[in-house]
Amino acid sequence: MLRAILVLLLTFLAVGAADARPRQINPIPFSHEPCSVLDGPPCTPSYCSPLEPGPCIPEIDYPYGQNLQLTIESVPSEPDRAKYRKPDHDLDTIGDLFAELRSCWSPPSDNARAGMQMSVRFSFNKAGGLIGPPRLTYATAGVPADTRTTYLNAINASLKACLPLKFTGGLGGALAGRPIAIRYVDNRRIGK
Repeated sequence: MLRAILVLLLTFLAVGAADARPRQINPIPFSHEPCSVLDGPPCTPSYCSPLEPGPCIPEIDYPYGQNLQLTIESVPSEPDRAKYRKPDHDLDTIGDLFAELRSCWSPPSDNARAGMQMSVRFSFNKAGGLIGPPRLTYATAGVPADTRTTYLNAINASLKACLPLKFTGGLGGALAGRPIAIRYVDNRRIGK
């Protein structure tokens, strides 16, 4: 009999503790109510557990991308000038890598175009070399093919001038094979 009372008491305490949990708030804007399959938008589809006392919003672990993205301008703004200085030590952080890549960029002098943008994607190996040639992923629309070729050649020449990068063991292991996307922006004033 004492066991039955103890079990009932523990059951009531467990139910009370479950009800004492704070309700989750809806973090999605303009979605004030949970919905079912028959509701129209805006609504927040939710499902946590059949034992939950009402709808809830599941915790979503938003993954960070596995690639590294960087913008390099031909003429950096005054506050960003420090980011364009070449590090005087082995590259140990992502910031060091980005500063090294920024310091390597030399835009083309002939066949240049103001406002030209071009993006490439590539990966490094553990020793600081490229794994294959950079792949062109974007070029400003309406630009002639010879201008695109000039900028792609300048990007390849700038990267080759810096290689191999001198990574520390930790950074080399962390970066090996990870895609890096760089957007080059030619923001020089080019007179014609």
